[in-house]
Amino acid sequence: MKGITTQQGRETLNRFKMEAANEVGVNLKQGYNGDLTSREAGSVGGQMVNMMGAEQQWCFKRANVRKCGHCEVFYIAAQVGI
Repeated sequence: MKGITTQQGRETLNRFKMEAANEVGVNLKQGYNGDLTSREAGSVGGQMVNMMGAEQQWCFKRANVRKCGHCEVFYIAAQVGI
């Protein structure tokens, strides 16, 4: 459901955000970070996208129309880069 998150999900996202900030050298603190420049905030978000990009993989299954009862599996991997 859109907009509904669990406490565990929020904690995981915060750890992920802190890890990305450390990698690009931005000093994030818990809570409000309004003192960050747009460049710093954008670099954290961009690093998060780069870290997720290598992990994206989708699996599709479809019935093989030539062989009754058989199913083919397709793996599609995509890397997002900036």
